[in-house]
Amino acid sequence: MKKKFLSSIMATFLAATFFTGCGGSTATSQNSNSPKTLIFAQGSDPRGLDPAYVDDGESAKVIVNVYEGLIAYKEDSTEIQPCLAEKWDISADGKVYTFNLRKNVKFHDGTPFNADAVVYNIQRQIPPKAKEDMPYASFTFGEVSKVEKVDDYTVKITLKEPYTPFLANLAMSLAAPMVSPTAAKKSGDKMMENPVGTGPFKFVKWTKSQSIELEKNNDYWGTKAKLDKVVFKFIKENSVRASELIAGSVDAIDGLDPNDINKLKESKMNIFQNKGMNINYLGFMCSRAPFNDPKLREALSYAINRDELVKQLYQGYSDVANSPLPSFIPGYSKDVKPYEYNPDKAKAMLKELGKENLSIKMITYSNPRPYNPVNGQKLAESVQAYLAKIGVTTTIDVYPWKEYKDKLAQGEGDMFCYGWNGDNGDADNFLSLFDSKEIKSTLNSAKYSNTQVDQLLAKGRSTPNGDERNKIYGQIQDITAKDAPWIPISYAQSMAAYSSKVINFKVHSTGPIFFQNVDKN
Repeated sequence: MKKKFLSSIMATFLAATFFTGCGGSTATSQNSNSPKTLIFAQGSDPRGLDPAYVDDGESAKVIVNVYEGLIAYKEDSTEIQPCLAEKWDISADGKVYTFNLRKNVKFHDGTPFNADAVVYNIQRQIPPKAKEDMPYASFTFGEVSKVEKVDDYTVKITLKEPYTPFLANLAMSLAAPMVSPTAAKKSGDKMMENPVGTGPFKFVKWTKSQSIELEKNNDYWGTKAKLDKVVFKFIKENSVRASELIAGSVDAIDGLDPNDINKLKESKMNIFQNKGMNINYLGFMCSRAPFNDPKLREALSYAINRDELVKQLYQGYSDVANSPLPSFIPGYSKDVKPYEYNPDKAKAMLKELGKENLSIKMITYSNPRPYNPVNGQKLAESVQAYLAKIGVTTTIDVYPWKEYKDKLAQGEGDMFCYGWNGDNGDADNFLSLFDSKEIKSTLNSAKYSNTQVDQLLAKGRSTPNGDERNKIYGQIQDITAKDAPWIPISYAQSMAAYSSKVINFKVHSTGPIFFQNVDKN
């Protein structure tokens, strides 16, 4: 294990000399006499813009362009590279991480980025300062025992136990990015609407339900952005976003409805298409009746024809899921077997359980998501139709995204449509959604609890990457397939569309678009 750490450190140190910004590009900016503005349309407003207080992809899309973390992902993968930390060292026991920070970096408010800023950002998300509405705090920093300033540009983080995903977590777009301590102390909860980071773009304004405007950070420490402004425009309906792209009123969109793709191609729009690091699922509220009974969850799992549903809704742009993990994540098990479609068995089990006349409430979201491009209502209605065939009556409540997240956190509904876009390419990032300690943080939305799963997750986090760790995650997939806190539905392809005027537009495997290296003719 020590050799692996040393090899990683040397590779990271050598890589540091090649990067002039977290995006990893050494290209120079192009001069232009007129300001370049790119308008990007997404399905809804962010929940907020303080990375410590949000857990959704709509927020992350803006956050990654305003903030930066100690380390970052490379442009086309979840492989890590230096960012606000130039290099780091890991102790032989895997418990102490020492980060050497980049000098001469300033937050957008002009205050310096230094060791004090790092200590502030981490301390506010660990006890005793951590707050219950910080959804990623326990996931990202739960193993941190203490964080100390060694000198102005050196920080030491001590963990309670060795934690294999720790570096990958520090590159995530949520919780890990560094906010200006001065701005955070001054604005308090207003930081959610007035973000101040070190990134290549600065926040200008947020017009709720309409748009967020960012401008180029001319004092950025690395390669300056090529665009002068980026406007995030909020358009709920997929087809309307596609129409606006074709009409030229926006430059790029995400959340493509499969029904619009041919139309976009015929209009000479560019389509970004890649394997998505996500899972689209139907969840049961496991903490209370009726779905605290795993046998009832099993019965309803037999009622959903996932192959037919995925084919009809996603038209070849999503694959049927057999596991909470996408197939390319280390630890994925191709042998895990979710309950297959068998409506007769579902009816027989309902009768055996005395639930022939079961009535339930399902909640869902109105907008598209990276894991479900057709939107939550269409998925819920398809599930409702399958359940009706086995005699289950289902009512559906549909909410806008921000309100839906609140309703889900409050435990509303018996079943819910949801999903997850991976943050860091590590199996723990997906399977921690079954960790009982993440019920309080709301990441475990199904409120599922299994002691054996908790123990295996803890073992996986302290086990080095390799076959032993992968076997642990295989066991977790087998247990959760049997317990069925979720019905896994599909893995969506990562898709977006953009005008031919836009250059170097990419959706990162973790979901956001980093606009630092994007250009426009």
